[in-house]
Amino acid sequence: MEITKIYQPSEVDQAAREIQLGELIAFPTETVYGLGADVNNEKAVLRVFQAKNRPADNPLNVTVANSEMVKKYVNQINDWGQKLIQNFWPGPLTLIFKIKSGSLPKVVTGGLTTAAFRCPDNKVTLELIEKAGTPIVGPSANTSGKPSPTSAQHVFHDMEGKIAGIIDDGPTAVGMESTIIDLSGDTPVIVRPGAISTTEIEKVLGMPIKMKKQASAEKYKHYNPNANVMMVSDSDWSDAIKWASQQMNIGIMATTNIIKKVPENVITYDLGENINSASRKFFAGIRELDSKGVDTILVQQFPEIGLGEAYMNRLRKASADQMWQLK
Repeated sequence: MEITKIYQPSEVDQAAREIQLGELIAFPTETVYGLGADVNNEKAVLRVFQAKNRPADNPLNVTVANSEMVKKYVNQINDWGQKLIQNFWPGPLTLIFKIKSGSLPKVVTGGLTTAAFRCPDNKVTLELIEKAGTPIVGPSANTSGKPSPTSAQHVFHDMEGKIAGIIDDGPTAVGMESTIIDLSGDTPVIVRPGAISTTEIEKVLGMPIKMKKQASAEKYKHYNPNANVMMVSDSDWSDAIKWASQQMNIGIMATTNIIKKVPENVITYDLGENINSASRKFFAGIRELDSKGVDTILVQQFPEIGLGEAYMNRLRKASADQMWQLK
């Protein structure tokens, strides 16, 4: 078993050296913590799949320090890409481009002719990439299928003994993963909603953007805790709270105005006042309630506007679209 070291931001030089040596380092971003390895080191990248228990045919994104790094792998950044980079990088937006043949190992791309690129808004990680002298892969630093990590402690829980180190830059600011937009085809398509809304992207590109349709039974599971997650509609909270107070091992995750109505015998997690705090705390809340051994977690819904797009996308996946209903 490997000893997993916790690095402070001031120790980024040491972490960058580990990347150069083919080791795995978890790094902070504004969204969630990522798991980094030299994108050109196939053995290191394979260890990322092993550490996460991730299917080998599930491509990894490429995390860069600037748009110049992208040009090594992409023949030409198209007009859409240039506009989005200018407006949102560094930031929570991942862009998919067609790549030069053979420019990236197949283990990174899953054998595809495209790759996803992200430039995070985190000074420590940008410094890590620059000092390592190479882009790094950057999937979330959690066990595949489980809630994403928004703190170094979450990463340590999932990755202790599997990776060389974790750069601890505190809790992430946004808490929802980046928006992914595919720019490799005839028209831009949002593959995954995230911290940057569809409306913001449409405003920059000056055109309507389609969202990729999600299959009813997705190939890979996401955000699944051990507990059963159920969504609660606004009109059902009074009944849901009453029901929860009469059961054993029920957790409730909601905003402060709802939590204050919940009896003390029910385990709760306060999402704060609004969608911004709820998104930031969503994964931490799922992890905390799951660690307390609850059987069911009842979670508040939000309107699917702005950041609510990303929040509801993650909640729907975590709950498999299950709604709580009074039997």
